[in-house]
Amino acid sequence: MGFNIALSGLNAAQAQLDVTSNNIANVETTGFKGSRTAFGDIYANSAFGNSDTAVGNGVLLQQVQQLFDQGNLNFTSQALDLAISGEGFFVLSPDQISQERVYTRAGNFGVDENGFVVNASNQYLQVFPVNDDGSVTATALSSTTPLQLPDTAGAPQATAEVEIGVNLPANATNLNVDVFDPTDSNTYSASTSITLYDSLGDSHIATAYFVKEPNLGTSGQQNTWGVFLTVTDDTGGVNTLDVYDGLGGAISSEVNANGVGYGVLAFDSQGVFQGTDPGGGIFTDQFSFLTNGADTTQQVYFDFAGNPPTQFASPFSVSALSQDGFTIGRLTGLSVDDQGVIQATYSNGQTTAVGKVALARFSNPQGMLQIGNTTWRSSTASGEPIPGEAGTSSFGLIQSGALETSNIDLTEELVTLITSQRNFQANAKSIETSNAVTQTIIQIR
Repeated sequence: MGFNIALSGLNAAQAQLDVTSNNIANVETTGFKGSRTAFGDIYANSAFGNSDTAVGNGVLLQQVQQLFDQGNLNFTSQALDLAISGEGFFVLSPDQISQERVYTRAGNFGVDENGFVVNASNQYLQVFPVNDDGSVTATALSSTTPLQLPDTAGAPQATAEVEIGVNLPANATNLNVDVFDPTDSNTYSASTSITLYDSLGDSHIATAYFVKEPNLGTSGQQNTWGVFLTVTDDTGGVNTLDVYDGLGGAISSEVNANGVGYGVLAFDSQGVFQGTDPGGGIFTDQFSFLTNGADTTQQVYFDFAGNPPTQFASPFSVSALSQDGFTIGRLTGLSVDDQGVIQATYSNGQTTAVGKVALARFSNPQGMLQIGNTTWRSSTASGEPIPGEAGTSSFGLIQSGALETSNIDLTEELVTLITSQRNFQANAKSIETSNAVTQTIIQIR
C-alpha cells in the first residue's frame, strides 16, 4: 500500500512540476494564460468502513485549472498590435471561408499578401460589418468576416464645390481688367490655386485671379474686384470658364481678349462684402476636360459666401480654401479606437471604417479547450460563445499599439517549482522507506 500511495504522490508532484515548467517557459508568450494544479485525496469507500481507522490511498490530480487573470500591457508602435483591457477574446477563423471559430487573447496581428489581417499562425481576425460611420450592422457570430484592408479607397469623386475665403488688400493698386493675362503677374493683384478632380479622379489646377478695379466697376458697384477663373486640362492647357451666379444668371458678359471667365466681388464704401453681382456669393462654372475622357458636363460651385471675403489694409491672404473632390487613394495608415472600430486612411485624405473587432466571452472560460498557439476552442464545459462589442456589456476595451503579456508571476512560479521539487523528493523518500521496511520483513527468519 505504501508504495502505491508514494507513487501517487510522485505522479502528483511530477504533474505540478510539468505545469509550473510550462508556465515558466511561456512567461514571454503574448496572451498566454497560466495554469495551476488542483489535487484531491483518495479514500477507499466501504459501507462497513470505520472512519476512525481509515487510511488514505494517496493523491489524485483532479484538474489543471486555467487562470484568466488580466496580463500587463506592453505598448508598441504598431496599430495592429491589439490588447483587450478587460473581459473577452478575439475571434479567429482558420481560413477565409470556414465557419469554425477559435479564440485568443494574443493580439499580435499583421497583414498578409492579400490584405487580410492575420496572426502569426495565419488565422484570420474576425470583424463585425459596419456602416461608413463605424456603426455595427450585425453582431451575431455568424455575421463576422475576416478583415481585409482595401488597398484603394473606392471610386473617385469629381469636385462639385470649392470654398474660398480671402482678404483683398484695401490699398491695392487699381488695374485695367481688359488687359488681364494669367501669365503676367503685373495684370492682376493676387491669386490662389487649388487642385480639382474630374470624374476619373485626374487632377486639374483651378486658379482664381483677383484684380482691383477702379472705384466704378463694370457692375455699377463702388469698390469692386474682378475675379478671373481658369482651370487646366490634363495636358496643362488653360480652358475658358463661363461664370454664373448662384441663381444661374451670368455675372458678367464682359470677357477680355484672352477668353478667360470673369466675375465681380462687390464691397461697400466701408469695405464690407456685398456679394457677387447680382447676388448669392457663388460662381457656378461648367467646363470640360477634353483630352482624358472624363465627364464633359462637370459643374463646380466657387463659393465666396461661406467665408465672405474681407477688405482690410493687410496683405492678401487666404483664410479658407477647400474642395470636395478626391482621386482614388492608396492605403497609407490604420487606426483602431478603444471600441474596436478600424479606420483605414488613404492618400487622398479619405478615412473609411472597414470593420469592428469582434469579441466573444464565455460563461465558464476555464472550460475552454486549449488547442495551442495561445488559442482556445469552445466546449460543453465552457458554454457557447457570447459575441459582443468592445466597451459594451461586460466586454473590455481595445487598446491599439499594445500587447497583453502573459499573466505569469515568475517569482511565484519559481517558489512553486522549488516546492514541487521538495514534494517529489519527499515522496521518493517514502518509496525508499517502504522499500527498506519490505526488505526488513523479507530478512526476518
